[in-house]
Amino acid sequence: MPPNILSNLKALRLTRQLTQEELGAALGVSRQTIIALEQNRYEPSLSLALRCAHYFHTNIESIFSLISE
Repeated sequence: MPPNILSNLKALRLTRQLTQEELGAALGVSRQTIIALEQNRYEPSLSLALRCAHYFHTNIESIFSLISE
């Protein structure tokens, strides 16, 4: 079953000129997790979504949104 969440993580990462590996290290996850999030193949846990929002100084909804069906 495909994820029901769209990610804006790649755009935010690129504005900070971070590699996927650098962002993964900052968030405590692997580069593969960042890749999966950016390609909308993985739904983040609440903890990871909160860490992303905290890292980018924004709210979760600015990074992740639900796909309307």
